Amino acid sequence: MSFDERVLNGMSVLDAIVQSGSFAGAGKALNMSQSGVSRSIARLEKRLGIRLFARTTRSVVITDEGRRLYEQIAPLLAGLEDAAASVVEGRTLVRGSLRVKSHPVFSHLLIGSRFKAFLEAHPELNVELVTRDQLGDLVSEGFDIAIHLGEPQTSSLVARKLWDTRIVTVAAPSYLKRYKRPAIPQELATEGHVLIDYRDPETGRPFQWEFHRGRKVVKVATGGQLIVSDIVTMHNVCLAGYGVAQVMELAVSKLIADGRLIDLFPDWPDERFPLYALYPSRNYLPAKTLTFLEFVSSLVSSGTK
Repeated sequence: MSFDERVLNGMSVLDAIVQSGSFAGAGKALNMSQSGVSRSIARLEKRLGIRLFARTTRSVVITDEGRRLYEQIAPLLAGLEDAAASVVEGRTLVRGSLRVKSHPVFSHLLIGSRFKAFLEAHPELNVELVTRDQLGDLVSEGFDIAIHLGEPQTSSLVARKLWDTRIVTVAAPSYLKRYKRPAIPQELATEGHVLIDYRDPETGRPFQWEFHRGRKVVKVATGGQLIVSDIVTMHNVCLAGYGVAQVMELAVSKLIADGRLIDLFPDWPDERFPLYALYPSRNYLPAKTLTFLEFVSSLVSSGTK
């Protein structure tokens, strides 16, 4: 297949449709009529020999083939835009709109002085930070990058591992005034402790409590009175002295250092939870995405402080 201006224009129109969510939105973004957008996509479909969108009278839905094509061309088009801007202005620009999907744990850590400094350092960059605990479909939802806790499912996305954080079991000093501090993990179940469950968004069930030391793994049944699905709620309930929680050290290191939470089992240090950055392609990563990725990497490598 020859690559000409009409193919490039069609791919730009495809990108605009996915970004805006509709043919009408793409026309507005590109200053084209809706019929012009439809003709451009029809020409591209004919040239490629594939169907990019399933159309009905009420909706337009991208096909699997269309999504795969978009995953390949989106970073290339963004790279072309950045390259052109760099040539014209003689420098790499960090500007435009950056849509970030972030796990609630990381968003909780991100909102602070370091993020303020990042935004102030890039005044031409507009960041939309969407907090969700499920990854979803990054491409069809128009996100540039996702910060995800836990092992991601296999997909066409590039998954870059940023960090492994330790899982710690913590309680507030006020809780330990009412309940004897457990000497071993099994005492959490046998001595009547109050355990706060956290719901796994992928399965809908509470996470299994585990303790790892080398090759040894101990599992403790919870079945507590309270199940939460929000990290801030879990932290606040634990800090109030209600019960024991299993949390990521990345999220509570300062609270432990300040003595507001106590690490109950520092001699069980080997359960880890990964932090990933996911994005559509490793080729021609736009400057805005690359800069944010570098910021996140520096954030976690310095303990988020």
